[in-house]
Amino acid sequence: MAKQKRYKFNNETLAYEIHKIPIKDRFSRGMVFFLLSLMLSVGYYYSYTRYLEMETPKMLSLKRQNDELANRLELVNRRFESINQSLVALQMRDNYVYRPIFGMDEIPQDVRNAGFGGVDRYSYLENFERSGILSRTAYNLDVLYKKTYVQTRSFDDLSLLAKNADEMTLCVPAIPPVNIASIKIRYSSSFGYRRDPFHGDYRMHSGVDLSGPPGEPIFATGNGRVVSIGYDFFGYGNYIMVDHGFGYKTRYAHLRAVNVTIGKSVRRGEVIGEMGNTGRSKGPHLHYEVIYRNRPVNPTNYYNRDITEEDFLNMISFNKSGS
Repeated sequence: MAKQKRYKFNNETLAYEIHKIPIKDRFSRGMVFFLLSLMLSVGYYYSYTRYLEMETPKMLSLKRQNDELANRLELVNRRFESINQSLVALQMRDNYVYRPIFGMDEIPQDVRNAGFGGVDRYSYLENFERSGILSRTAYNLDVLYKKTYVQTRSFDDLSLLAKNADEMTLCVPAIPPVNIASIKIRYSSSFGYRRDPFHGDYRMHSGVDLSGPPGEPIFATGNGRVVSIGYDFFGYGNYIMVDHGFGYKTRYAHLRAVNVTIGKSVRRGEVIGEMGNTGRSKGPHLHYEVIYRNRPVNPTNYYNRDITEEDFLNMISFNKSGS
């Protein structure tokens, strides 16, 4: 179809001539039309979304995706809670079962949860629309990461000790410090509260007292290293402290003679001193302590009080041989 032409009457020539619109005028009219259309579109969009409170298809699609992601995050947080409960149960077994087996101190909860209190670590999420669930998710993830890391390190330590279980059995103070089957040795005081022989009031006695003749040999009750030797005039007199590792230490007090030096490694059954009457003592005896995880415990729980002299001598000989 031929393009329709526009004509305009020319007063000078008194004739109709083809009317041509200048390019500049065409562009100006087109621009005005475009701006009017743009303003109309913006006004329509503003009225549609603000006054009529209606959403565009794109906004509806984004909102659905946002809701879906929020629901997924909620499911993730529920999963975090379930995993955290399992991890707490594992921590309790670690503190009260696994670690005590090897004489290790429990890991305090403030160590396991360190780094999550006092400081707002998630303020950068406050400007997001769903800042609450985002902050909670980030927090739960950090807590699980921290607890898992601490628990992993604990299991690494336990694994190392388990490989050295044979060594541990030789380090535990499992024999009497003197030949208690001998007729020369008797128990003169037990572990626990007793009447003080000097003042008469009741005080905690943190070990056992074994009386006997001066010079009676004192044996190391487990493999270890001598960490302290001293003299306490108003208390232990001459004493030896041996660190056996795995949370165990032993103290041998009121000695007449000390046969070891600080830093020396000793084996179970090795003679380390002689019974005496030094310090705060009313007669020749050995004050013997077992310290487990920095607390005194009853030494008689670690050896058989009914052991025969032959069995004791065989045990001493067995450990001296290094078997």
